[in-house]
Amino acid sequence: MLIIRAPEGCRRLTRRVAATSLAIILCGAGAAHAAPRAPSESVVVMVDHAKVVRLPEKAQTVVVGNPAIADVSMQRNGVMIVTGKSFGVTNLIALDASGTLLAESLVRVGSASDAVLTVQRGMDRESYACSPDCQPSVQMGDAKDYFAGVAGQAAARNMLATGGPKK
Repeated sequence: MLIIRAPEGCRRLTRRVAATSLAIILCGAGAAHAAPRAPSESVVVMVDHAKVVRLPEKAQTVVVGNPAIADVSMQRNGVMIVTGKSFGVTNLIALDASGTLLAESLVRVGSASDAVLTVQRGMDRESYACSPDCQPSVQMGDAKDYFAGVAGQAAARNMLATGGPKK
């Protein structure tokens, strides 16, 4: 119940303000109940993997909360490609041309741990990709020297494969 007490001369104005405020409150509540927002869905993708996700109809813009965790590539056919870049959780927001929110989803980026062997040497960690034989594979959290060594070898190999730097 809404009770407003005002001096005699202000009662007419107060009643009008109270009625308007109540109408705004009720209309706002009605609008919130008229179009219930669906619970946010989660997109689960592994680090260094991509996943195809259908965009809401009329989506023009997609915003990524933290592009260091996940990135998106918009396609012309109403889909986007979500790529996991590092472990963590971020969000995606889809907007229409006028900036109206169409959808919001969480993106959970995890590791493909079923094919990764982790070797812990004291405080230092090394990762190996095993499918079926184990080979060095850098993962976030690996020891600095191990990571730099394996990453350097991979970069050198890629440079050789592409013809190396032109002189």
